Parts: sequence; structure tokens; C-alpha cells
Amino acid sequence: MRTEPPVAGVRRAVARAGHADVRGPRRLVARELAPSRWNEFERFFRRYHGVQAGCWCMFYHRSGPNGPLQSALRQESNRRDHRALLLRGRAHGILVYSAGRPVGWCQFGRREELPRVEQGRKYRSVSDRLGPPPDWRITCFFVDRPFRRSGVANFALHAALGAIRRLGGGIVEAYPATHGRAVATWFGTVAMFEREGFSVVQPFGRSNVLVRKVLPGPLA
Repeated sequence: MRTEPPVAGVRRAVARAGHADVRGPRRLVARELAPSRWNEFERFFRRYHGVQAGCWCMFYHRSGPNGPLQSALRQESNRRDHRALLLRGRAHGILVYSAGRPVGWCQFGRREELPRVEQGRKYRSVSDRLGPPPDWRITCFFVDRPFRRSGVANFALHAALGAIRRLGGGIVEAYPATHGRAVATWFGTVAMFEREGFSVVQPFGRSNVLVRKVLPGPLA
């Protein structure tokens, strides 16, 4: 009996899931997160209680857990630590605005800024088959509820890639979901990454794939 290559099987799963974001008519503006935009980021995330159990997009910045999942102290620590990293130039992200207010977010960072990925069992199981380590990672997306399925995540991803290119480019890695009900849809969808020229490199657990793209630097 012929066996299907793992990546081919993943592509079929993606096609069944129907993960295509639809671009809507809204006018969007993307801006890199900077200390001067922290208050806007904070207001956006506070509307959703710091998003995903009060993470404040710190999960992948840490090498391990930092307290009980729903702890108020943990949430405040995440908020404070994200701001501290931003002030030190070690936190990166894109805010997407509509009518002057944030409605979307994409986190990216250098490999050493987001160490949690490499600590995971899934990553360790495939790392010896990936070739050179990535220079950058794209880990998280979040979109304001009224703006979902209108192209905001696609727009944020495109802006993040532009920022990475300005910062030197290199190997960019991400971990989009192949299943619409997976918690890891925070990682984005395969279709949106493929539209930006990423290739599926490796299945990544049961509900995700690992994708990569080599992005030239600003002078290339």
C-alpha cells in the first residue's frame, strides 16, 4: 500500500479546513510596536483581559511557566515584563489600526527573544531535520472580534515580514494551524503564510505545521 508523505497529508487537511481569510473593505494601517505605542497596545489587550488567560503575549518570551494559569499576579507580571522587554528592544510586534484604534496584533521576534518554542517537546522532536536555526519567529496573532475574517491577520503578517526585512531578514519560521478548532489558531493559518511565500517544511504535532521562508535583508 502506498503511504502518503507527511507534508502532502497536511496539505490535504488544510484544504479540507478551508482556512482562507477574506479581505474586507476596511482601511487598515500597520505600525510596529514601540514604547510610544505601548498605551494603545495595553488598552487593546485589556479589553480582552490580556488575551489567552492573561498572557500579554509573554508565553514564548519565557523559557518556562511563571505561575498559576489564571493568577492575577501572573497577568500583571506578564504585562509589566512585556513592557520592560519592549523598552530594551527585545519585544517586537505589529499593531493593525482601523479608524485610529488597534484592531489586530502579530508578534514576531528574533530566535533568542522567543526561547519557549525550542523548549517544547514538539520542536525538539523535529529540530534535527530543519537545517540551520531560524533567525526570526512569528508566533501569535490576535484580532478584535468585530474585525475577524476581514483580512486583518493577513495584513499584520505582511507588515511583520516588512519589519523583519528592514531589521536584516534571514530565515523566518512560523507554526500555523491546520485545524479550525485548534487552540493553536493563535498561530495563524497555513493559507495566509503560503500566500506570503512560506513553504511547509514539517508537520508540527497533530494540529500545526512548521513553515519557513528566507527573507532577504534591506540591501538585497
